Amino acid sequence: MQRQQPAAAAPLDRRLGVRDAVIIGLGSMLGAGVFVVFAPATAAAGSGIGLLTALAVAGLVGYCNANSSARLAARYPESGGTYVYGRERLGDFAGFLAGWSFVAGKTASCAAMALTIGAYLWPGHARLVAVVAVVAVTAVNLGGISKTARVTRWLVAATLAVLAAVTVIGLVTGSADPARLVDRAGISGYGVLGAAGLLFFAFAGYARIATLGEEVRDPERTIPRAVPLALGLVLLVYLTLAMVSLSVLGADRLADSSAPLADVVTAAGLPGLAWLVRVGAAVAVTGVLLALVAGVGRTALAMARRRDLPGALAAVHPRRRVPHRAELLVAGLVIILVSLGDLTTAIGFSSCTVLVYYAITNAAALTLGPDPARRLPVRLIALLGLVGCLTLAATLPLPSVLAALIVLIVGTLTRTLLRPKSPAI
Repeated sequence: MQRQQPAAAAPLDRRLGVRDAVIIGLGSMLGAGVFVVFAPATAAAGSGIGLLTALAVAGLVGYCNANSSARLAARYPESGGTYVYGRERLGDFAGFLAGWSFVAGKTASCAAMALTIGAYLWPGHARLVAVVAVVAVTAVNLGGISKTARVTRWLVAATLAVLAAVTVIGLVTGSADPARLVDRAGISGYGVLGAAGLLFFAFAGYARIATLGEEVRDPERTIPRAVPLALGLVLLVYLTLAMVSLSVLGADRLADSSAPLADVVTAAGLPGLAWLVRVGAAVAVTGVLLALVAGVGRTALAMARRRDLPGALAAVHPRRRVPHRAELLVAGLVIILVSLGDLTTAIGFSSCTVLVYYAITNAAALTLGPDPARRLPVRLIALLGLVGCLTLAATLPLPSVLAALIVLIVGTLTRTLLRPKSPAI
């Protein structure tokens, strides 16, 4: 039986260099961990040292995934990420499962980010603000990938400025106590793994670089450089903010906080600047949402080209060179989820499905064999990433795991029933 070839479709423009790719990766990651996940992760980890350990575990798994993603993206420089890699290395079903996991999980993640924007800017009308945010970022993305990179650059710069201000305020006002960092009360191995699974939600944005593989210049060089660079920069930022938050608030107060960085500023004796943190949070999460919608739309484009989704979604706008139908569909689904769902459920569901996606990434990377151009033990890294993803997924809250399993099973059954059978050769 021959592999079904993708439907003919107009190519996307290769306009992004290393800097632009790193910026999109930073915009995809910065915000989620700092403004959303630290509190529930601290509650799961049980202590300050538990949170820092969980952050290191999540970063390690993220590095393994990033290494595997970079190798595969350089080999297959087209839109779709692990949907493409799974098909090419493991077969059609593995590719579909990866693509469906990404689309389902990241659509939920888009809803979580939109709801976060609403909660920070106008808590009494969070859903309305969330819908407006989805419409706005979709309009930007429909303007073309160069516009997406340019707007993301502005958002990342503003976000880093706010995070730097919070860090300086926390450290120089005398409210920080380093002893709070090594508090071991309540720590457990299972809790640390569960916290790492939640924190992984904050690291998954580097996949956006791979999903934009058809729009970067010289992808064999650009992607392997951009992915680990973006991940390393974000891990440094997260570790810094986690240590500042813990040293100022302590684990108990951080676990109970709904706006940790705003509370850091307040505890440091400058409550009047809390509004700055709220605006900064909204800006940061808008950057995440902007890149998320772009990434999900391009994965839907790749799946539609191979008829795993309706072929109409494979359309590329003749002038803007963007997958406009796919992005409009994603925006519509996110608006529905924003209207019906809640933030906590969206985060847990997204983490579980995206961990499945990266488990397939690492499994696909294992089939590449050793890489003579690299001194790193790339196959061992891929194996560690595969085991890490499955372990973290299993330690997430049970309702999130069950919801993810149901969605993956429903998607698989629907594909099996509706996909036309290929004629026997």
